[in-house]
Amino acid sequence: MFGGMQRRIVSMWFPRLPSDRALRARPVDGPFALTLNEANAIRLYDLNDQAERQGLHRGMSYADARSFCPGLQSRPANPVGDARFLQTLRRWATRYCPWVGLEGKDGLVLDVTGAAHLFGGEAAMLADMRTRLARAGLSLRLGLGDSRGAAWALAHSVEGSAAPGQALATLARLPVAALRLDDRTDTALQRLGLRSIGALEAAPRAALARRFGPGLLLRLDQALGRQSEQVTPAAEPPHYGVRLTFPDPIGLVEDVMAGIARLLDQLCIRLKTQEAGARALCLSLRRVDQRVQTVELRLAGALRDAGRILPLFERGISEVDAGYGIDQLRLEATLVEPLPVEQISHVASGRAGQLDDLISRIGLRIGLENVQRFLPADSHIPEHGFLVAPAAWSEPGGSWVAQRSRPLRLFPPEPIDGTGPQPPRQFRWRRITLTTARATGPERIAPEWWLEDENWRSGMRDYWHVETRQGLRLWLFHTPQTPGWFVQGEFA
Repeated sequence: MFGGMQRRIVSMWFPRLPSDRALRARPVDGPFALTLNEANAIRLYDLNDQAERQGLHRGMSYADARSFCPGLQSRPANPVGDARFLQTLRRWATRYCPWVGLEGKDGLVLDVTGAAHLFGGEAAMLADMRTRLARAGLSLRLGLGDSRGAAWALAHSVEGSAAPGQALATLARLPVAALRLDDRTDTALQRLGLRSIGALEAAPRAALARRFGPGLLLRLDQALGRQSEQVTPAAEPPHYGVRLTFPDPIGLVEDVMAGIARLLDQLCIRLKTQEAGARALCLSLRRVDQRVQTVELRLAGALRDAGRILPLFERGISEVDAGYGIDQLRLEATLVEPLPVEQISHVASGRAGQLDDLISRIGLRIGLENVQRFLPADSHIPEHGFLVAPAAWSEPGGSWVAQRSRPLRLFPPEPIDGTGPQPPRQFRWRRITLTTARATGPERIAPEWWLEDENWRSGMRDYWHVETRQGLRLWLFHTPQTPGWFVQGEFA
C-alpha cells in the first residue's frame, strides 16, 4: 500500500525494439534483420515478424539465415542508438506518471499508482499506450499488476492485467520462466515437474531454498507482492541553460555584456558542480518586438571560467542589432565535456589555457576548423609521416621516429638527370649545376601496398643523403623499377 492506495505497476516490453527503430527510419517490405559481429561471426541481432515466420531467430548465423531465406534484407545493428532510443521512450512515458525506469535493454517499468484515473481508468490508460506506440510503429507488450515482478511476468507471457490483490490467481498458470529466472534454474525446475508458478508456490519452500538458494524464492515473492521492489526513475541529464529578463529594455553593448557576465557566473557554477566544461555556447537575445538573435561561441577547449569566456562574446555582441531594445538574454552550453577538478601544483606556469584562448579568438574570425596543427603519423612513407588536424579537437603530442635523419624541407619529387643506381656525380636542379661531394645511402623504402597512392606507383625507392660542393644538402631517391632520379627534400 502507498498512502492507503493499492500499488499498481505497468511493464512495457518492446520485443522488437532494435528492428522497429531501424524500420521507422527506412521501411522495407519482406523479411528484415539486424546483424551484429559477435566472436568473429556475423549473427542475427534482431528481426521483424516476417523474418521470424520464415524460421529465423536471434543469434542465428547470418549465412544460415540467408540460406533459409534468400530474400532477407539486413542492416548492421546499432546497440548504442537503441539505448538512446529507449531513453527517449522513457522520457515520453513520463506523460503517464513521474516514476518511469528502465527494464533491461528493451523495456520500461512505470509506477502508475494513483495516476490511472487521469486517463479514464486502467483499461483506458493501457489502450492509450497501445494506440500511441502502434502509431509510432513499435511492437508492444503490456503487463499490469500489484508488483513489478507480476507486471513483467504478464508482459512477457500472456499480456494482460491482474486485478488488485489477485496476483497469485492470475499468475498461477504462467510458466516459471515468467519469474525472471535464468535458463539454468528454469531447466532444473522443469525437470522437477515444477512448470508453473502455481506449482512452485505449492512446493515446500525449505526444499526449494536448499536446492536453488534464496534467489528463486525472492523472485517468487517479488512477483506475488510479498517482497517490495522499487521503481527507480533514471536521473534526468543536467540542463546547462540560464535566463535573465530585464524590467526595461537595454541596447548598449556594455549593458548586454554585464548581463552575460551574470549568466556566465550562474552557468559556470552548474558546470563546476557537474565537473564539466563548455565547448560550445549559444546566446539568445530577445528584442521587444519578439525577434530573437543568436550569438554562437565555440571554444578550443572545455572551459568553465567566466572571466575567460566573457571577452570572447565581445565581437559577436558588437554585430547584434538591438532594435528598440533587448528584454531577455538566454545562455546555454550546447556542447559539454567532462572537466574534472585538478590538483594545483606550485610549479604550474600560470599560463595554462592561453593557447586555447588564442585559438578560440582566431576561430571566431576564420572558423575553428581552419586553425590546424601538424601531428605525427605512424608511417615510413615521407609524405605520410604527418597529418593535419583541427587544433581545437586534437592534442599536441607524440613524436616522429625515424632510423635516419629526415630533411627539414620536404616537397613533391622533382626529376633530375641521372643513370644507374649510384647518385650522379653532377646534375642540374632548379637551374643550378651541382656536383656531388659525398653521398650516404641507400635507404630503401617500399610503398604501402594497402593504400592507394598515385605518387608511389613506380614502386620502391632508394633514398640518398647527398652533400654537394656548392653547400646544398639534398635528399635524392632512385626508382629501380622505372629508372630515374628525383630530389624530394633539402636538409638544413
